[in-house]
Amino acid sequence: MITGRHEHYGSASRLTVAAHLCGVLSIVLMLVWLLHYREGMEFDSDNALRVFNVHPFLMVFGFIFFSGEAMMAYKTVAAEWQVRKVTHMFLHIIAFILGVVGLCAVFKFHNMQEIEDMNSLHSWIGIGTISLFGCQWLLGLFTFMIGATSREARSRMAPWHITGGRIILFMAVCTALTGLMQKAVFLELKHEREARLVNFIAVFILLFGIFVDASVSLAHYV
Repeated sequence: MITGRHEHYGSASRLTVAAHLCGVLSIVLMLVWLLHYREGMEFDSDNALRVFNVHPFLMVFGFIFFSGEAMMAYKTVAAEWQVRKVTHMFLHIIAFILGVVGLCAVFKFHNMQEIEDMNSLHSWIGIGTISLFGCQWLLGLFTFMIGATSREARSRMAPWHITGGRIILFMAVCTALTGLMQKAVFLELKHEREARLVNFIAVFILLFGIFVDASVSLAHYV
């Protein structure tokens, strides 16, 4: 039994490293895309395209990456339980704040370009994801951090909280992939270097989500 637990821990650790690598690569490639192939990014710019570019960067770097890191910080880091819990909540609130700023950027872009809001599957999934994330965070705050419920209630809630977090992460990944596909179609990217770069960004985002979920799942058995 002890050997099996160590095997799961080793597998979770290797998957955590893979998740970090894929997450960092997705962020680096995203920066290359936005700064080299597009117009750069600036929230307060008069250039609507620079304002828009804040959106994909913050949704990947801010929302998805920090969400995944928060999940791994709680399940795979060898630290005191209270430290892991506080780190988990802190990283998640950073993810939420940056995600909201990313949403503000795309709504500002729509206003500047006089484009209708919420007219695509990408936007529907995105709003659903950020809304569920906010509810999940508040529920976790009052249930597990403040301790407004009994120990028995927390025990019943924990599996739902964990499952909900994993679902929301994959919803965020799905939102990012549909957004990249939508942007590539809008820009009419086909067999150019930029098109391949966007595809690699999407692949590394997907792998990040997969490795985070796998490492968290295996850590459950440690």
